[in-house]
Amino acid sequence: MSADRRNARLGVGIIGSGRVGPVIGAALGGAGHAIVGITAVSDESLDRANALLPDVPVLDPTEVVERSELVVIAVPDEQLASLVEGLAAVGAWQPGQLVAHTSARFGTAVLAPAARAGAIPLALHPAMVFTGTSLDLARLHETSFAVTAPAPVQPIGQALVVEMGAEPVIIAEADREAYAEAVETAASFSRAVVQQATGLLQEIGIENAGGFLSSLVRSSVDEALRGATTPDVDELL
Repeated sequence: MSADRRNARLGVGIIGSGRVGPVIGAALGGAGHAIVGITAVSDESLDRANALLPDVPVLDPTEVVERSELVVIAVPDEQLASLVEGLAAVGAWQPGQLVAHTSARFGTAVLAPAARAGAIPLALHPAMVFTGTSLDLARLHETSFAVTAPAPVQPIGQALVVEMGAEPVIIAEADREAYAEAVETAASFSRAVVQQATGLLQEIGIENAGGFLSSLVRSSVDEALRGATTPDVDELL
């Protein structure tokens, strides 16, 4: 794919209206790409799509793929493989089309049915917990994305991430499982610790326990992350 094609504005379709898909769509739309369609089934997902992507048509997955130069698949892990295979079975994937999923667990192998049809596979996982609201758009600017792609098209994935205001980090296909374990461990441990601490405070009568701990938790995590990347010399002696 040429540099001109990479820098061109793309027609983007979003499959999945959970907490991630509409936010990614809004971020790409904010970067100047045209959002051509999104899938949504439940009332909640429709509300989310309408809030973040007003006036974007709600389509079925096949229609989204047919209209898009870039398809972003943001569905639960257990649905990803069957969705990609099902769309391949009906001949939906197009040669030269970009196909990116947002799962932490998978690299590009799960997109093989699309790749066999000539599509260009990308795995772009944002390492953050989503609310599914516009608050996430600001948080993307503090977030890194795991980018997995065949070497010749890695710059495409990196460019898309940069356009969304985030930081791309290349993760090898063979390392996706370890990567997924790392991000899940961090998220699960953080939730568990906060829930335990707020529970203890509520037991002694502090009603807004979350607000009380907010600054402490954020500063503690920031300090822990700082220490993980730049250890204090005194701590090493």
